[in-house]
Amino acid sequence: MSFSTRVAVGAPAELVWRTLTDVTRWPEFTPTVTSVRLLDDEPFGVGARARVEQPGMPPLDWLVTALTPGRSFVWETVAAGVTITGGHVVETGAGGGTEVVLSITRSGLLAPVLALLTGARTRRYVRTEAVSLKRRCEEQHRGRPE
Repeated sequence: MSFSTRVAVGAPAELVWRTLTDVTRWPEFTPTVTSVRLLDDEPFGVGARARVEQPGMPPLDWLVTALTPGRSFVWETVAAGVTITGGHVVETGAGGGTEVVLSITRSGLLAPVLALLTGARTRRYVRTEAVSLKRRCEEQHRGRPE
């Protein structure tokens, strides 16, 4: 059970990457995240853990399982026996623009049930997060204060 969304961002890839990986600041610009707290003293990278709180959902602890600096990171959590994988990719698009792809994949025996219960909200949240990231990066690129 997977969902992904892609948005074009009118800002340099470096700015988009920096904003995307500064996960503790996500609540400042997206309404779908109320709190992100890093659980370790380690820098954000493979092995880093973060507790993410979102409206209408229990807090989840995410583990970064893959990271390509400047390009992508993947983190995973387990809820109700379902492994949830969040993908975050920053690409240089046609003509030098920046594109972001955000994705959620659920796997495990109960993944279809979880998808039925939370699928619409998950799709809405992922789209909102992509659009919110786009807005934040474009505002920063134009020189507006954070």
